[in-house]
Amino acid sequence: MTNNKRTVTCGQLDESWAGKKVTLNGWVHRNRDHGGIHFLNLRDHFGMTQVVIDEDADESLKNDAESLKIEYCIAIEGTVRQRPDSMVNNDMKTGSIEVKANSITILNSCETLPFMIDEESEANENLRLKYRYLDLRSQGMQKRIKLRADLAFAVREYFDGQDFLEIETPTLIKSTPEGARDFLVPSRLHEGKFFALPQSPQLYKQILMVSGFDKYFQIARCYRDEDARGDRQLEFTQIDVEMSFVSADDVYAMTEGMYAHIFKKLMNIELTPTFEKITYHDALNYYGSDKPDLRFELKFQDFAPYVEKGDFSVFKSVLSSEKGAVKAMVVPGAAAAYSRKKITELEDEAKKFGAKGLAWMKVTADGLDGGISKFYSETASVITEGLGAKEGDLILLMGADWKTSCNSLGAVRSKLGKDLGLIDESEFKFCWIVDFPLFDYNDEEQCWEPAHHMFSMPQDRFIDSMEENPGDVLGDLYDLVLNGYELASGSIRVHNPELQQRIFNIVGFPKELAEERFGFLLEAFKYGAPPHGGIASGLDRLAMIMAGKQSIREVIPFPKNNVGLSPMDECPANVDEEQIRDLHLQIIKSE
Repeated sequence: MTNNKRTVTCGQLDESWAGKKVTLNGWVHRNRDHGGIHFLNLRDHFGMTQVVIDEDADESLKNDAESLKIEYCIAIEGTVRQRPDSMVNNDMKTGSIEVKANSITILNSCETLPFMIDEESEANENLRLKYRYLDLRSQGMQKRIKLRADLAFAVREYFDGQDFLEIETPTLIKSTPEGARDFLVPSRLHEGKFFALPQSPQLYKQILMVSGFDKYFQIARCYRDEDARGDRQLEFTQIDVEMSFVSADDVYAMTEGMYAHIFKKLMNIELTPTFEKITYHDALNYYGSDKPDLRFELKFQDFAPYVEKGDFSVFKSVLSSEKGAVKAMVVPGAAAAYSRKKITELEDEAKKFGAKGLAWMKVTADGLDGGISKFYSETASVITEGLGAKEGDLILLMGADWKTSCNSLGAVRSKLGKDLGLIDESEFKFCWIVDFPLFDYNDEEQCWEPAHHMFSMPQDRFIDSMEENPGDVLGDLYDLVLNGYELASGSIRVHNPELQQRIFNIVGFPKELAEERFGFLLEAFKYGAPPHGGIASGLDRLAMIMAGKQSIREVIPFPKNNVGLSPMDECPANVDEEQIRDLHLQIIKSE
């Protein structure tokens, strides 16, 4: 009986194996009959090998080859031979050889496929997720899941070299407010009480610092009951880090070192030793986003100095408001490419972010033309010189309150970057966003809220007077941005219980409620808690960016779809009534 256990993988063979007998296991990727000669492409996790059934092969072997269908799982026993120079396939890792088959054994057949398994599937995403086990066989998904595994290994390798301890924190925890809804887990043993799944290990990693563990990291599973989108899932993975006796600069250096190690090891890319730092205000003011894509320019300028020189009453009215602002963005060489129709498309993008419209002018040899140019005809040269605009450029203008003006023009900037091909997809552009407000004012609720979370330190200069005007207080917190995505977020933490209570008071979190929700943390702070800080990076999002994809579902083995369902195993699903009774629950369906 033939031994079907493989001796080599489908990505292993080269000319040095010529003349040797081998056994391959894998899936039939292609099956071609060329006038009596059969060619099979056999695929496994490691690659692909061409198998040949020669014209002079036994009829039984030819019949076996003809019976094979796509994705049959088979074993091939045969002899390696070198291909003629004219037949070498440089697109295949094993393209210099082929295997002459001596026997074929079907290990398992395959029904008609719901979609073809290729480098990248063209199938509808829900169909891909329903048959995820097939989708994961594709070379693209195999490469991306391997990238994810290599990424996790590189992270551990870096932190091991920096004397960090990898410590697990609980998955069943107390429900605490962290910005999104908790996933709740009812307790069978304690009637009417619930665990929560962690939105992050935030409180526990702080307690680890109180416990004297100097440097902690964890590749942590996190859960948030919120709407899914391209770069967000109900369950996701963080590279979670916390350190004692550090400043923000120490966190920056550690994080930059981690990313330098990852990109050098996995992509052979040398990152800059330090990343650019941009204040939150400047990020919005110049790029219209607190996660700006710096792979292209298109920086905003202040148009306010030119408003009074013209007759456009809309902008004058905007500036009469205390919070009003008029921003300009010069788009080099884009005047000819942007008709009124295309500018309307940009305006529609701006309106999604609260803008009422989008003004524009084109720079010509004679001055300004189109849009609102007639209101500034007398000062055209002053405007073009001041903005650095040249003939053929398009000037886009936005007037509204400062934040709306920035955000809406920022959306236009993002669209232009893609539409005009301004982005170098091979570039990785990091930057730190710093000096975030510690508190945001909620106009609807008429109250202050934490901008990130309630455990971030205010910068030293604001500590004594932060109750006087919370809106002026800047936090000792920071985000790391890569190519327009927020990749990581962190802060220096509050470690003093009195200061923590002051922050609770500002955001309307009374002492009694604080004790109920966070009492164990506040109690720990009373026992010599050290200064500490940290950061959490999104592992899924990082893998997505490194793989050149737009959705983290492309780098997660078994993700949920865009409405939070799993088409493959059909969860969430109903459970037995007995299970519900054991948990002391009653299901009340909405009408």
